Amino acid sequence: MPCKTRRASRCPTCAETYRADTYHLIRAGLVGGKGVPETVATHPTLFITLTAPSFGAVHTHHERNGKPQPCHPRRNARTCPHGMVMSCTARHSKNDPRLGEPLCPDCYDYTGTVLFNALAPLLWKRFADSVRRHLAKQGGLPLKDLRHHLTLSFAKVAEYQRRGVVHFHAVIRLDGPGGPTAPPPPWATQEALTEAINHAAKAVTAKVPAYADHPERTLRWGDQLDIRPITMNGDLTDQTVAGYIAKYATKAAECVGTLDHRINPLDNLETYNLRAHARRLITTCLQLSKEPALADLRLADWAHMLGFRGHFSTRSRHYSTTLGDIRADREHHARTEDITTGRLPLFDDDTVLVIAEWHYAGKGHPPGDQLLTAALTGTRLGGAHDL
Repeated sequence: MPCKTRRASRCPTCAETYRADTYHLIRAGLVGGKGVPETVATHPTLFITLTAPSFGAVHTHHERNGKPQPCHPRRNARTCPHGMVMSCTARHSKNDPRLGEPLCPDCYDYTGTVLFNALAPLLWKRFADSVRRHLAKQGGLPLKDLRHHLTLSFAKVAEYQRRGVVHFHAVIRLDGPGGPTAPPPPWATQEALTEAINHAAKAVTAKVPAYADHPERTLRWGDQLDIRPITMNGDLTDQTVAGYIAKYATKAAECVGTLDHRINPLDNLETYNLRAHARRLITTCLQLSKEPALADLRLADWAHMLGFRGHFSTRSRHYSTTLGDIRADREHHARTEDITTGRLPLFDDDTVLVIAEWHYAGKGHPPGDQLLTAALTGTRLGGAHDL
């Protein structure tokens, strides 16, 4: 039986099936199919990337004209309080294991990274609500009446950066009331959607309550916001976007060097093959989970995800089909296909000859349980000796 996991690190075969299903789900919302009308391709649609703020300088990979550039070159670089020069002139390759690690681990804000991951789902929810409010304002409508004129449909996926913080890639589309079967009103244009996204990305915040001797903290999206239109024949086509999102739907925090399973708070992290940066992020999760004010974040349960506890790939109700429908179609195809699981189909003139029938009668006790049962009941075991 397939394990049906989405993680490529656990089961590449099942993850590939999940990736393919996600690809068709995303693409159906861009060009139609799977029950979505083809007219959806004419609706205003954007591909956006919401990033996290900076929590400290980390080793990065830059290219110019195909050539790697120095990481953090500083002519008069300052020396941090821990004695580290905040400069790096190395030209890191794409596979350099130092990528994402801080120039000074003691200066890096591990607490901020973990808390941002934990509150990223809340930031996304508030971002989507803010986009709806701004669209309603542009249309001169009360927010409660927006659903009678416009539907905001989206599909998103979370991606881990090498520094251990998540950001979101999302396809956002404007539909008429009820979903993709109707066009949006004339005032709901691609420009209006772009303006609403720009406003929401700067406006929404999430607050971390005060705990111990730390004051209340406000988190928001990073300054880097990428908004691009999706075209049918340009650089960012429907196939490119669907493939990009589907690829990250099968990945988690493995690129940071963490684990793909839950961590027991009593485990010794030194026994795991973890990068020092990932180990410190996990340790921060476990330490913050002891604070009563942060108990709702469940940081200990999601320490292996570096605090992030949201779904990796989600979609709004009206975006397109569902993964369940796609899986049901595949199962139906497998049952009705002429050749399935390596066997030829049976025709009307074929005869089935039954040689024997087997029925499950039950399972006996293993040897240890036999001894225990005999001792408790005072019976003989195998009729040979008294117990």
